Order: sequence, then C-alpha cells, then structure tokens
Amino acid sequence: DEEEDYMSDLFIKQDVRPGLPMVRRMKEAIQKEEKQKEANEKNRQKSIKEEEKERRDMVLKSALGNENKGFALLQKMGYKSGQALGKSGEGIVEPIPLNIKTGLSGLGHEELKKRKAEEKLENYRQKLLMKKQANEQAADQFRIRFKNKQEERKMEGDLRKSQRACQQLDIQKDIDVPKETWYWLEPEEEDKKDEEDKEDECTSSDLSVSEKLHILTAYLREEHFYCIWCGTTYEDFEDLSSNCPGDSAADHD
Repeated sequence: DEEEDYMSDLFIKQDVRPGLPMVRRMKEAIQKEEKQKEANEKNRQKSIKEEEKERRDMVLKSALGNENKGFALLQKMGYKSGQALGKSGEGIVEPIPLNIKTGLSGLGHEELKKRKAEEKLENYRQKLLMKKQANEQAADQFRIRFKNKQEERKMEGDLRKSQRACQQLDIQKDIDVPKETWYWLEPEEEDKKDEEDKEDECTSSDLSVSEKLHILTAYLREEHFYCIWCGTTYEDFEDLSSNCPGDSAADHD
C-alpha cells in the first residue's frame, strides 16, 4: 500500500475518536480470518470416504436405466417405472434403502448396545421404585411410632390422674399406705429407703403403663366406685354399672 499523505483531505476527514482504530483493526482481522477459512475449505481435498459417500448418494438418487440388467428383465415381464412390484401391484414402489456400515464394531454390536441401555434404564427405574417404596414404608413407620407415642403419653397422663385420684380417695377413707407403692404419686423428694423397698420398686416397674392403668382403674371402680374418665364417684357398684359407659377410655369416647 502507498503511504498516506497526512496533509490530504482524506486523512483530515477521518474519525479520530479514541478506540475506533482498534475496533476497525479487529473487524478487518475477523474478515480476513473468515476469507482464509473459505479459501481453505475450497482448497481442501476430500477424503476417500467423503468421495465414496458423494458418489454413492448420487447413484442412489438416480433412477435405474435400461442398461441395468435387472431392470431390463423387469421391463420384459411388463414392469413399468414407478409401478409397485407384484402381480397385482401390492408390493413396494421404492427400493429397499441401503444401510452402509461405517463403524469398526462387529455385527450385532448396536443391538447389544441398545439392549444394555434398556437394561440400565430398567435397573434405574427399579431403583427409583425401591427408593419410593422405602420412603413410603419409612413414612408409615414414622406415623405408627408417632401415634404410639401419643397414645403412650395419653396413658401416662391417665395413670397420673388415676394415682392422684387414688391417693385422695384412700386418704378420705383413712388409708395411710397405698395398696401398692405405685398406686399413689411419688413425692418429689423422697427419703432414703431400705433395700427391700428398692426391690419392691423394681418389681412394680416391670409392669407396663397400660397394665398399671388397667389395674389401678379397676381398683378405683371396685374400692371407691370411681371412674377417672367420667370424673365421678358413684354411690355403689350398681350405680356405677348402670351409669358409667365402661371401664376404658375407648368406651367413653
């Protein structure tokens, strides 16, 4: 290129804002790179496989002519171009497509690969199903444990209420010592007891909360004609039997 005249009108009229020369050079470099890629693509020699594919596609797209022996024999038997095969024309019109194998894998490899993919997908689905079932089972177990815990807390509350009522009713009858140590509520601060008392406590603790509640409510009904769920002291056993719904919380619900 010829050197520019810095005193010419062309140079004076150029935009000299900061950054524009850099942007212009970048655009020119990009355009030059694109032209170089186009030139390389035109000059690039096609590989043998690409040339074979182009020739094959060109031959497959062209219709068979009279020079083809098979087509000539069909014409002698009355076949016309574009007609379906078969005596009554129920056969195919287009030739069976040609499936060219280009990979290096052996025969049946694609089927094996497909079968393995299906097995992998099925295993994944089975894992998801097992995980879902495990989550549902864990949720059911949690609900059962939560329900049992609630029922246990309710029974513990009923037992404390029964012990409190038993202590009050026994004292009203001038009973200073409970029939069983756990019939009454234990005081917050207890004095030291003898070893025999400790053994008795261990024996009584072997009973479950539901067993203690059943025994204590039966004692209250028989001894004091009292029902903890009704909260009522009846006159006698006959009055209790006729007016009290039952001897359990379920009967009173």
